[in-house]
Amino acid sequence: MGGGTEAFLDLGAHCEQEDCKQLDFLPFTCDGCQMVFCLEHRTYKAHSCPKSEHKSRTVVICETCSMSIEKKFGEEEKAVLTRHERSGSCDPAKKQKPRCPVKRCKEVLTFSNCNTCKKCNLKVCLKHRFPSDHLCKGAAVAGAKLPIRMPVRNGLDCREKGGLRSPPPSVKAY
Repeated sequence: MGGGTEAFLDLGAHCEQEDCKQLDFLPFTCDGCQMVFCLEHRTYKAHSCPKSEHKSRTVVICETCSMSIEKKFGEEEKAVLTRHERSGSCDPAKKQKPRCPVKRCKEVLTFSNCNTCKKCNLKVCLKHRFPSDHLCKGAAVAGAKLPIRMPVRNGLDCREKGGLRSPPPSVKAY
């Protein structure tokens, strides 16, 4: 089916969805069925692509080690999990994620929220990165003073505590 306008015949294409047929100047070609679609019908689900399973990627999550294993088209989940267990890469120790060792802190340590203390080499979350927050043993052994943390203001402004006050305006406006 031709597309474009009277001046530019090769510009764009009509959507091949039966009830759409919209002229789209930036059409999408489905990599499954090789048909042309508009923005609205470009996904496999939107145009009910019969070959969507051939190009899609699905994974199965191993209950033992929480690893994701890619499932090939037509393969059953049990066969994928059996193959994974037999491969030797299934390790139950990988399932437990490291957590902050500070008492009552349940923060999972990841690459972006982990800090290693320079004094005691303990890996803690960012909330407990200061030696005084995680009761650093390295600072106490070295005899160094722990830094004093700034007190939480509880939503009050410094001016309300009777601290700094702004000077009165030098010129009065009437």
